[in-house]
Amino acid sequence: MASVTSPVPPRDRTDQPWRSEGAPPPPPPKKKVSWRGLIWTALLVYVLTNLLLTFFGEPEPTRISYTEFSKQVTAGNVAKIYAKGDQIQGDLKKAVNKPEGDKGTYDKFATQRPSFADDQLWAELTKAKVTVTAEPVYKEPSLLANLLISLLPMLLLVGLWVFMARRMAAGMGGGAGGMLGRKQPPKPVELAAHKRTTFADVAGIDEVEGELNDVVDFLKNPDSYRKMGARMPGGVLLAGPPGTGKTLLARAVAGEAGVPFFSASASEFIEMIVGVGASRVRELFAEARKVAPAIIFIDEIDTIGRARGGGSAMGGHDEREQTLNQILTEMDGFTGSEGVVVIAATNRADVLDPALTRPGRFDRTVMVSPPDRKGREAILKIHTREIPLAGDVDLAQVARTTPGMTGAELANLANEAALLAVKRKQPQVTGSDLSDALEKVQLGAERPLVMPDEERRRTAYHESGHALLGMLQPGADPVRKITIVPRGRALGVTLSTPDADRYAYTEDYLRGRIIGALGGMAAEHVVFGVITTGAENDLEQVTNIVRGMVGRWGMSERVGRLSALPGDAQQAYGLAAAPGTLDTIDGEMRRIVDECYESACRQLRENRDKLDALAEALLANETLEEADAYRAAGVTRLTKDTD
Repeated sequence: MASVTSPVPPRDRTDQPWRSEGAPPPPPPKKKVSWRGLIWTALLVYVLTNLLLTFFGEPEPTRISYTEFSKQVTAGNVAKIYAKGDQIQGDLKKAVNKPEGDKGTYDKFATQRPSFADDQLWAELTKAKVTVTAEPVYKEPSLLANLLISLLPMLLLVGLWVFMARRMAAGMGGGAGGMLGRKQPPKPVELAAHKRTTFADVAGIDEVEGELNDVVDFLKNPDSYRKMGARMPGGVLLAGPPGTGKTLLARAVAGEAGVPFFSASASEFIEMIVGVGASRVRELFAEARKVAPAIIFIDEIDTIGRARGGGSAMGGHDEREQTLNQILTEMDGFTGSEGVVVIAATNRADVLDPALTRPGRFDRTVMVSPPDRKGREAILKIHTREIPLAGDVDLAQVARTTPGMTGAELANLANEAALLAVKRKQPQVTGSDLSDALEKVQLGAERPLVMPDEERRRTAYHESGHALLGMLQPGADPVRKITIVPRGRALGVTLSTPDADRYAYTEDYLRGRIIGALGGMAAEHVVFGVITTGAENDLEQVTNIVRGMVGRWGMSERVGRLSALPGDAQQAYGLAAAPGTLDTIDGEMRRIVDECYESACRQLRENRDKLDALAEALLANETLEEADAYRAAGVTRLTKDTD
């Protein structure tokens, strides 16, 4: 499954656990007051007030000495004065230069009469015909101006405090409810410029698309279903391995139907405070009902939807269970007329609570499996639409050599090929880029490791043993590539993939897989007489295969046709079977592995010349492609038409 890269719809606030797209446009948001702008505005008002009072108020008188004042009185240059105690203010008849070397002139003055002065001031004033008034010549600023100047900083502080108090009250949602996540629900997000995802943007889901067309048709034409008395499933559960495109498929359903899409991860509902998850679930469902018909998508539903009270619960989790209970309640309250469909995704459908999957809630389960060969080719075409491809690129061949890969892995493959082309400064992505990218994805990145000649030779025989036995086993997967270049954790890698997708395996095929996996250890034993730690990963694969053969798939006569070792998700605490049965399983596993190992050693001894030739070619070239490997071993490659 694949799609073009698209932006993730944003959230309206940090505690909102869901995203939405395709919903009606929200009202224009209120402009937020900038703290910085508020402070600068207050400072500007303060400065302008002082400037206005300075320019339009009375100019302050010049402070002069009493001696200078006496001189002006004697000279007859004083027009009028105002005295209050020993403080004297007045006007001159004509301006004079400022005393004490100050530049400029003055015609208004203020001075202080010393208390010890013993002069005839009144007589001199009378003689000089100076007008003595009861009003001050220089008027002090008004009370309002004084209050404004003195109280302005305090008023600013009070205003800021009121503003902060209102913001905090709004943020708290009217009380402690805001702290618990019960704020007023935001309006859904509208992405006007965002292109909705539809079924045209996905591939490899032909069988799944048929299952979901009912949902799309119901959302488009709900009246037709109501007339027939039909009820839409309360929920659709998308189950499948990671990377198969379950989230993308849910978005495509919403885009195809043209309805609002609310998406959230189940883990985002849970907080430490009990009750937050349930509150957020109620909020999400309320928002979806407002804009119905709509789709609610909950990813990784197994996070909160695990079976309650079982052995795996380990005492339970109050917050998780309350969130699950709220989801059950909301879904149980749905009716067909509401037009809200819930889609959930999980890769662990076997651990979900039965109340969640019962009819009326998630009553339809859709399996989303890895794509087949045609699906992989279609996915590669989608992911390479914006990548310039060279003429030698064969996407059909790439699809044939990538069985089992999911849409996410194929998208990563195309991206890795594009990155390699950029590093190599090429104008287009070539077939070599795709091949090297596939090696990196499947085998791991190359390591600059220099091995001693003896260890390098032993690694060549180890990989040649894998490859030769894979070539000789009837019905085995063809060998695609052999390399002794260290990649990832391995010193060498042998890659084998089938020509066509396999969905069921026979006992002979599985035995051939075991023989091929033991080929590296057998080659070291036959050629060098030693066993190294390089077979660790091989033995893990062998153990998993033979355990399934004996304990789960009924391929042992002694154990019988029963599943004595159920899967991990079904296995309870304690023994999975009776001790005697487990001993029998252990004996049968050892018997099958021993028989396969003897067969591997025997075939390598019988084809020692082919083993030596393949190892020498590998030492000379380090990496052998499919045709070169079969040619070096002298084995005819049996091909069959897989189209």
